[in-house]
Amino acid sequence: MTIKEIADENLQPKSFEWTDESQLTIDKILRQYPAGRQASAVIPLLNIAQRQNCNWVPIKAIELIADTLGMPRIRVLEVATFYTMFNLIPVGKWFLQPCTTTPCWLRGSDEVMSCIKDKLGLFEHYASTSDGQFTLLEVECLGVCANAPVLQINDNVYEDLNYDLTGKLIQSLKIGKMPKCGSMSGRQGSMPKNGPTSLVSLKNSDGVPTWCTKKTTS
Repeated sequence: MTIKEIADENLQPKSFEWTDESQLTIDKILRQYPAGRQASAVIPLLNIAQRQNCNWVPIKAIELIADTLGMPRIRVLEVATFYTMFNLIPVGKWFLQPCTTTPCWLRGSDEVMSCIKDKLGLFEHYASTSDGQFTLLEVECLGVCANAPVLQINDNVYEDLNYDLTGKLIQSLKIGKMPKCGSMSGRQGSMPKNGPTSLVSLKNSDGVPTWCTKKTTS
């Protein structure tokens, strides 16, 4: 289980206000809820606050969200501390979230974790490199079990990783380049690693798949 930390007071900003862009988005979101039900928008507003504040949510943002939605501040904090998607301490430019749940573990998530430790010296929750570029958070299922092991970096998910591929990914990030997300082994979607095995020979004489042709009756 992830232990959710809250940033020390010296790291907390003295104030937090919505930008004009954030306020427009919030107004649009709140119109989706009937009167008296605005508290249901707490997760979208936490997401907006986090994106506005370099990928973490300060206490002043918690207070502003509570005031915006007319709900107790402790209830906003309860939501923010429950979900791993919300960071309550500053994180690096590249936020690494490797999945180590059973499918990923069986497929080699230990290699991914070992590479992150060897290349970056990170092995604890919310540990960051000295230059502030990378932060690590081990997470539960990312929902891409068929292409395990996987690693989420900011909003992108990288699949089919091993030690070497994770190392190449980290090296690209070090020079400021984010590779295309998806399978790092080159496979398409979640097909078997050696290529498709089903519906590969069901074609007519014109080379058209038989399930695409319409049968007619006399």
